[in-house]
Amino acid sequence: MKKTLLILLIIIAPLSVKGQLFPTLGGQRAGISTAQFLKIGVGGRASAMGDAFVAIADDASALYWNPAGIVHSKSNEILISHNEWVVDIKHQFIGGIYHLSPNDVVGLSFTTLHMDDMPVTTEVMPFGTGEYFGFGDIAVALTYSRKMTEQFSFGATVRYIEETLDKLKMRGVMIDLGTFYWTGLGTTRFAVAISNFGNELAPDGEVVLFGNRKKSEWQSFSPPTMFRIGFAMEPYQTETHRLTTSIQLNHPNDNSENVSTGIEYSWKEIFFARGGYKLNVDEQDFTFGAGVKVPVGIADVTFDYAFANFERLGSAHRFSLLLGF
Repeated sequence: MKKTLLILLIIIAPLSVKGQLFPTLGGQRAGISTAQFLKIGVGGRASAMGDAFVAIADDASALYWNPAGIVHSKSNEILISHNEWVVDIKHQFIGGIYHLSPNDVVGLSFTTLHMDDMPVTTEVMPFGTGEYFGFGDIAVALTYSRKMTEQFSFGATVRYIEETLDKLKMRGVMIDLGTFYWTGLGTTRFAVAISNFGNELAPDGEVVLFGNRKKSEWQSFSPPTMFRIGFAMEPYQTETHRLTTSIQLNHPNDNSENVSTGIEYSWKEIFFARGGYKLNVDEQDFTFGAGVKVPVGIADVTFDYAFANFERLGSAHRFSLLLGF
C-alpha cells in the first residue's frame, strides 16, 4: 500500500505543481546572477533523466549534483563528460572519487566551458575590426563526503571559479552542501543540496571603449545559487529488471522554481534506458538517453548518452564515460 501511494505521488505531483505551486513566480529574477556555466549539468545519466538526480547521484557525477552522494559509490571512479551545448558551446567535466574508508570519500573535479573566438565589432565597423576576442570558464573543486549512519550521509564541496572575457577576468570561491537520507521504506530516499553558494563576483581589468574611453569599474553579481530537494525510489526491482523514478524541486536564485522528473530502466545493470521532463522551464522540456556498462580488464566501463531538447535554441548532446576501479 505504501509503495502504491508513493508511485501515485510521483505521477500526480508533476501534473499539479505547474498550475498550483508556481505558475510564473520568479521569472522576473532572470539575469541577476553570473557564472552561468555552473548551472550546466554533467553526466549522460543525470541529463537523460531531466536533471532529477540529487536523490539518485551515487557515482562520480555526484561531485556536481550532490556531494553527499559520492560516499554511496561502490568503487573508486573517474568520470569524463563532454557536452555539445547550444550555439556551438563546448562544456567539459572530469572528476574522480577515492574511498579513504568505507565511510569517507574524497573527490576532485575540473570543469571548462569554451567557444570559438568571436570578431570584435564597433559602432563604425559593425562587420568586424579584424581583431578577435575569446570567452571561457574554468572551475576546480574539492569534495568530501561522509556516511554518518547506514541511512544518512552528508558532503561538502569547495570550488574555485574563473571566467575570462577578452581582457576581463572574474574569480571567486563557492561551496556546495548536500545530504542524502534513506528512509527505510523500501528503496525510497530523500536528498537536499545547495550549490554555488558564495559572495558576489565582479570582473577585474580595463577595456578601451569606442572613442578611446577607458572603463575599469564593473558591477558585481551573485553566483547562480541553486537549492534542490529530491525524492527517488524503485517501484519495481528484480535480479534482471530495475525501474527507478525520481522527482525534484529546483529553486534557483535567478529564475522561477521548477520541477524535474526522471525515469531509468535497467536490464541486468548492463543496459539502461532513460527519460525526463521539466516543468515550468521556459526553454527546456524533454530529455532522453541510454547507457551501457561492460567490464574491461580491471575496470567497469559505463558509456552514457543524453539528448536535451530546447524549444528555440535547438538541442544539446552529452556523452560521458565512467570508469570504476
